[in-house]
This record gives sequence, structure tokens and C-alpha cells, in this order.
Amino acid sequence: METPLHWYALSTVLLFAKMFGISLYQGWYRISRQQFKTPEDAAFVGRAPVAEELPQVQRAARAWANDLENIPIFLALGIAYVQLGLSATAAPWLFGSFVAARVAHTLCYLAGLQPWRTVSYAVGVGATLWMAALILGAVL
Repeated sequence: METPLHWYALSTVLLFAKMFGISLYQGWYRISRQQFKTPEDAAFVGRAPVAEELPQVQRAARAWANDLENIPIFLALGIAYVQLGLSATAAPWLFGSFVAARVAHTLCYLAGLQPWRTVSYAVGVGATLWMAALILGAVL
């Protein structure tokens, strides 16, 4: 039987892979265009540093920053959820919907798709709030 710990671990790995993918995306654009803002990186490929990052790199950096505002909170609540032994039935929905929402949010951010970026963000927030409510109900 799959436990909340199973879903938490799977979610953690998938979120790591998603964030690592953003880093690879940024690197691919920098390397393929040979445009680096950092002087030592530009010098390494025999180029002058650019004044501004590529638009794709900037967009990916903003998606990364949004992840840093949301994923740690979710992971902390996930630990509490697992430790309290909460519903194994709700776990795949909570963890899965959050991961799917964050992946969709990143893809929509990179592609500049509104309102889908906001919709996916809201789904992720909803999963986080739902989990927080279940945790609060268990401890009160």
C-alpha cells in the first residue's frame, strides 16, 4: 500500500527534478546563445559579458523565485502531514495536485501563458491550504 510517506518522497523528487530542469533550461539558453552576464563565464567562451540576461533566462529565474516562495512551505507541511499519520487516501491528491500545479505553473511561466499560470498557481495554493487545514484539524 502506498503511504503518505511514499507520496511525499515522490513529490519531493519530482519537485527537485522540476527545479533542476529550470536550471538546465537557463544553462541551455546561455550556452546555445553564447551570452553570459557573469564576466568569468563570458571570458571562458571568449565573449564579452552581456548587460542583461536573455529574456528566457529572466523568465526562468522568476519561475525559480516563485518556486522558492511556495515549495519549501509545501514540503514543511508535507513532513507534518506524514508525521501526524494523516489520510493515506488524501495524500496522493494533495501531493499530486501540488506537483502537477507547480509543473504547469513553470511551463506556463516559461511560455507566458495567462490566465493558465495564475490558475495553476491557485491550484498549488489550494492544495497547500487544504493540507494545512487537515494538519490543523489533527492537532486541535
